[in-house]
Amino acid sequence: MKKLLNNKAINWLIKGLILLLLFWAIYAQVLGKDNLKNLWQEFQKQVREGEIIWLILTIVFLPINWLLETQKWRVLLSPVVKLPLWRSFKGIMAGVTVSIFTPNRVGEYGGRVLLVDPKHNWHAVVATLVGSLSQLAALLTCGLIGLLYFAWRFLEVEPMVLQVVLLFGVSLLGLLFFSFFNIDLVIPVVKRIPLVQRFKKQLKFLKVLKKYSTKLLSKALGLSFLRYLTYSVQFFFLLQFFGIDAPFLEALAGIATVFLVQTSVPLPPVLGLLTRGQVALFVWGFFGGNEISVLAATYSLFVINLVLPSLIGAVFILKTNVLKSLGYESDHS
Repeated sequence: MKKLLNNKAINWLIKGLILLLLFWAIYAQVLGKDNLKNLWQEFQKQVREGEIIWLILTIVFLPINWLLETQKWRVLLSPVVKLPLWRSFKGIMAGVTVSIFTPNRVGEYGGRVLLVDPKHNWHAVVATLVGSLSQLAALLTCGLIGLLYFAWRFLEVEPMVLQVVLLFGVSLLGLLFFSFFNIDLVIPVVKRIPLVQRFKKQLKFLKVLKKYSTKLLSKALGLSFLRYLTYSVQFFFLLQFFGIDAPFLEALAGIATVFLVQTSVPLPPVLGLLTRGQVALFVWGFFGGNEISVLAATYSLFVINLVLPSLIGAVFILKTNVLKSLGYESDHS
């Protein structure tokens, strides 16, 4: 009985800590902003005077965005376990909750394992890692194309510089795609790392990589490109909503540039938002976007795509036995 009470206390302590960190992250970059009043006034103005259909479309695309991520995770877990769609979705949302206050969204791994059986925790981590790699491949591919187009279209860059960037980018992408489609080759490499050898028990879960066929990896990569397109189009919708009238093709190039620069900085989403905001100001300045409109579009995308899902994920975490999910509590304890 005493152990059961202790476990309940620890469970609620962990959940309470997650909630505190989540609310701190939201306050730090949404509610605690110096220019929040101006951003809110701009939002209200556009709701009254602008074309609200763009905002509605952005919100409609929200579940599409995360359902694509959910399906990708299910695909990568399928060689080991067939997770129901709803349970997978809850895991994805829990991952968003924990990732919002961790550097480079590493908390995503910890959040997702809370919604799978303890015996599959490490499989969930591996699937998340491969899924993140596929998303990175999609982002870097589109980012390189967008950056080159944007630089050629709007910046006075020497052709030689563009050629060097293209050569370097294609080489990097070639290495990335080779690594992705030969992901199982990482097993013997990882086993040779002295520090990693201490975790022999966990290394056995890497064997799932051998079950990842080219077809399965291609499917995951395809879902990653679809998801990239989804949240890029959401950004475009918000630009239109806030009165930044950028042509679709040029807008996608600018969006790709913003996301590419943000990805190169390993920060939590709440701090990466600062980087995205500064880059966005530079990019959308070419289309006549004023500071408030640009920042409002950027912050709105953050709130819609990350803050709202993180709050949903928090509800799922509150309903989860954290210790049991992590394998520290049995059904009979």
